[in-house]
Amino acid sequence: MDWQEIPGTLKIAAQEAHIYRASLEVVPEERERYGQYLTAEERARAERFVVARDKQHFISARGILRELLARYLEHAPESIELEANPWGKPRLPGGTDRASLYFNLSHSRGMAVYVFCGEGQVGIDVEEIRAEVAAGEIAQRYFSAGEIQELQSLPAESRGEGFFLCWTRKEAYIKARGEGLRIPLNSFDVSLTPWQPATLRSSDGAAWKLISFAPAAKFVAACVVPRGVQVFRYLQLGPSRETSRP
Repeated sequence: MDWQEIPGTLKIAAQEAHIYRASLEVVPEERERYGQYLTAEERARAERFVVARDKQHFISARGILRELLARYLEHAPESIELEANPWGKPRLPGGTDRASLYFNLSHSRGMAVYVFCGEGQVGIDVEEIRAEVAAGEIAQRYFSAGEIQELQSLPAESRGEGFFLCWTRKEAYIKARGEGLRIPLNSFDVSLTPWQPATLRSSDGAAWKLISFAPAAKFVAACVVPRGVQVFRYLQLGPSRETSRP
């Protein structure tokens, strides 16, 4: 996977999606700048985090989002207004020329990923691989019967990666649909075997394209975009972290 530096001008061509990775471990001066872009509601949300690092990561993730949107829209970051759909998914306000730019973000353990597209709704998710989380209880509760069987068929040393491949793929699809947990996680299937192609089996699966990628060592991520997207650009924001093979 070839992560490229961000070009001077950001434009999305038809049938193209841009995927970014960024570290949220930033210097205080950067975080202070990011904090200036946030709304009063976002600042209040940041203050509710108990762990200081979680608060800092939230501020950085939202600030970076504003700066990226500003470059696409050619506006100042502090002028970028966001709203949420009825299920909490952030979006640009409807009824403006900005609303044709679709985006989504996710972050985990200091790693953030973003996707931008002009074709339609998108979803993205990232997780750090933690073998201790891949216990059967969570899978039994949220995975489909087919996914549980596939996970149990993996060698023990691969189940942690398989679990998070499944989780990020399911979350990315849910986020692309934009309906939150109105869609039960066990009502559709994704593949989860490492090194095998990512597949989505759902009632509307023909409308979507699912990809998986590794933004850094020990992390997995997934992205769901409209089926018409043909070109993916992978862009690096700031200093890179050691990456692993997708």
